[in-house]
Amino acid sequence: MAENKAVYWGTGRRKTSVARVRLMPGTGRIIVNGKEFDDYFGRKTLKTFVLQPFKVTETLGRFDVVANITGGGVSGQVGALRHGIARALLEAGDTYRGELKRAGLLRRDPRMVERKKYGLKKARKRPQFSKR
Repeated sequence: MAENKAVYWGTGRRKTSVARVRLMPGTGRIIVNGKEFDDYFGRKTLKTFVLQPFKVTETLGRFDVVANITGGGVSGQVGALRHGIARALLEAGDTYRGELKRAGLLRRDPRMVERKKYGLKKARKRPQFSKR
């Protein structure tokens, strides 16, 4: 009745996106918010970006990924998913730590959108200067 399959969890973050990732031994299938990976992220560059942790650790096609992503836009969600997969792989095998760390996949990208300041049009754009 109860299968003894290992499930590894990882939480990834980028900009305002948060990805909760479940990693299970499987065939390499990736499901994001109930949709197939190819349907959720259309561009090929985004797909290669997400698969980077698997390529670095040479585990492409060995794990199934089920992820729930909230917040942000497409690039933020892709970055959060990549970060979550890397963290889950770290939990799956401690031998992957060095490879993931060297590739910079375990570090959360701290860049965020700068807030708009009062008296300005955007975060840094000022109103046009008028001499008279």
